Amino acid sequence: MGIVGLPNVGKSTLFKALTNNDILVANYPFATIDPNVGIVPVPDERLDKLNALSNSKKRIPAIVEFYDIAGLVKGASAGEGLGNQFLTHIRETNAIVEVLRCFPSDEIIHVENSVDPARDMDIINAELALKDLDTVEKNFKKAETEARNNVKGAREDLEMFKKAKEALEQGKMLFAPEFADVRGNEKLKLLNLLTAKPQLYLLNGTPEHVSPELIKKIKDLGADYVVVDLAGNPDLGGLIKKAYEILGLISFFTTGEDESRAWTIRNGAKAPEAAGAIHSDFEKKFIRAEVINWEKLLEATSWSKAKQKGTLRLEGKDYVVHDGDVMEIRHG
Repeated sequence: MGIVGLPNVGKSTLFKALTNNDILVANYPFATIDPNVGIVPVPDERLDKLNALSNSKKRIPAIVEFYDIAGLVKGASAGEGLGNQFLTHIRETNAIVEVLRCFPSDEIIHVENSVDPARDMDIINAELALKDLDTVEKNFKKAETEARNNVKGAREDLEMFKKAKEALEQGKMLFAPEFADVRGNEKLKLLNLLTAKPQLYLLNGTPEHVSPELIKKIKDLGADYVVVDLAGNPDLGGLIKKAYEILGLISFFTTGEDESRAWTIRNGAKAPEAAGAIHSDFEKKFIRAEVINWEKLLEATSWSKAKQKGTLRLEGKDYVVHDGDVMEIRHG
């Protein structure tokens, strides 16, 4: 997850709260130049309970990496501030947490000289769209040439390029549901477009600082949001869990005396792919998996009792793993 926003909206404060790392938090633009990376555990009571059940020596949670990316300003896509450098850093992430300042303060300067989160949101998204438009236009001629030469699939590619170009010219975000076909196009996927990355908005302030109009604007985009007052002692569990969701990830578990662990896989992964998360050899040599839902395992009180009760299932290569499955992999 890349943390983005205008300067002085709370990005570095958020990063510090997420990671407890002592990074530079300064009250002026461009205090952060290189992206700081924080590895943040995903809070999960299921893992806690499995850990207690097995009396494990180690508890290993799932993680999300947060990149603290320096503040964007108007004109970043044309190189204003340190724009191009920051936009490149965003390109390397899978999804975006966009921090919008909603709290009023006379002490903390605002790069646009007033607090207006809806305007800030438009500025950032316009810069992302302009950068993407530049990328799409650079690749558009190649798509046209391939279509003229009747390269297999090139006409469909060109249609998607046209659709992306028109949307970006209007400042639209390609992560919106209506552009699922554009995002799914293999040629466009290779461009790693900024506006195609899922967005999660962090509204920095108290609920009273957040207007219904801003919420509607975010929802109309097809994005999600959390309201967090970063100036307080913020509970960031909700943000971390939402980040995990918008990345399209789920957790399955292994548990035993040595360790209880949450393993990260993409939503929709089959059992061999899940086995591969544990060890690459397990995917190739997968035979079958013993599977039980975490709550059912707690009810049974142990793996052997779950087996006796018949609540433990044997699943093969086509089994789609569910969030919260506890698994034991059998492999050759």
